[in-house]
Amino acid sequence: MNGLGHKIWIILEQIAKTVLFWLFGLFKIKISDEQWEKFMQFVKFAFVGVGNFVISYGVYLFFLWIHSPWIVGSVAGFLISVLNSFYWNNKYVFKVESGEKRVWWRSLVKTYMSYAFSGLILTNILLFLWNNILSLPEFVGPILNLIITTPINFLLNKLWAFKANGKEKE
Repeated sequence: MNGLGHKIWIILEQIAKTVLFWLFGLFKIKISDEQWEKFMQFVKFAFVGVGNFVISYGVYLFFLWIHSPWIVGSVAGFLISVLNSFYWNNKYVFKVESGEKRVWWRSLVKTYMSYAFSGLILTNILLFLWNNILSLPEFVGPILNLIITTPINFLLNKLWAFKANGKEKE
């Protein structure tokens, strides 16, 4: 991230860090810089996720607007939003450490696979549970799904899809 956006992010992060450290200090809870970095990585991942939702939903609505079947909009939204997720997560959230390398196309394939698991398979199983078994209102299920699938997506992306492929050869 460069320029004004990067400066704004740094200022917001410092404000959040100061407030949270102060609040935790009231309860005598210590947070190390390493713990803070891990937390901020999750926050960045969540911000990317919000953007993905907006893109996916916008594409879905666009396809409905042009009178395409809803499944076309759903699949197109999924494909485009996961590509967006890959770009931002690869560049800013799960950056390659100095001296390491990552094969981008492998990470892209793994990203699609991890989101296919959580965004297509797990989400629909959970929606069936919320809507058909527990009889929750249909608008509640997607919110519950975000609470469950976001940490799963984070771990799948961090530990598998964006894992470095080793050290660069000298």
